[in-house]
Amino acid sequence: MGLRDRGVEIKTPDQIAKMRVAGLLVGRTLEVLREAVRPGVSTGDLDRIAERHIRDGGGTPSFLGYGDPPFPASICASVNDQVVHGIPGDRVLAEGDVISIDCGAIVDGWHGDAAITVAVGEVAPDVRELMRVTEEAMWAGFAAARLGGRVTDISHAVEQHVRSQAHPTGGSWGILEDFTGHGIGTAMHQPPNVPNYGRAGRGPRLERGLALAVEPMVTLGSKHAVLDDDEWTVLSADGSWAAHSEHTFTLTPDGAWILTAVDGGREQLARLGVPYGGD
Repeated sequence: MGLRDRGVEIKTPDQIAKMRVAGLLVGRTLEVLREAVRPGVSTGDLDRIAERHIRDGGGTPSFLGYGDPPFPASICASVNDQVVHGIPGDRVLAEGDVISIDCGAIVDGWHGDAAITVAVGEVAPDVRELMRVTEEAMWAGFAAARLGGRVTDISHAVEQHVRSQAHPTGGSWGILEDFTGHGIGTAMHQPPNVPNYGRAGRGPRLERGLALAVEPMVTLGSKHAVLDDDEWTVLSADGSWAAHSEHTFTLTPDGAWILTAVDGGREQLARLGVPYGGD
């Protein structure tokens, strides 16, 4: 059974180029938001900045009105023990907080989706390690992706990188299992799912025209999560702090192309010795 028979959307090169336009808008919006994060700024302030930047760039926020109940904002802003899907509002960021910002945009019917975790001023050393490990795990996933490989090659590489890193307090990292990366294209969430753990060599084959969002979600403690009363915000079950990193990427015959990275991922992929497949 081919990918299309499984409901997986395979794009033409021209369609991938359109996804790059949406991805660039997401990447540039996140750069603006990274610069805006500081003590005294509210998560609602960040949401307003994001929506204005997305619309001024010719896009529509992917998240606004998504789901049931409809998500009420243009970004997810998750602070400290909020892992993902935090709803922006009146919460004011304080020195030492950490915030993950998830951003999506639609341009000409095509989606981009990415997330960063940002320190608010100076953060504790264990939190800084958490951020590093989570982001590096995402890039390890990209480094493991090859045309003809399998989706869980990415999953396995993400998990192995996290597990290989010493925990700053001697505990164990928590990798969320109930939330995964995903296919993306004319819809924000499409098959196949991309777990952040598991054995390699399983799942659909990685072929040209497949676009995936890879997004490790890691905590300093439990892998379990609970849903807040707002029906969106996901918190770590034990109150441990969390980090989230995400990019949308595709594979070309030349290598990997990170569609939501402003430079296409060229610099980071080069550090990892991974061929760059962008334009």
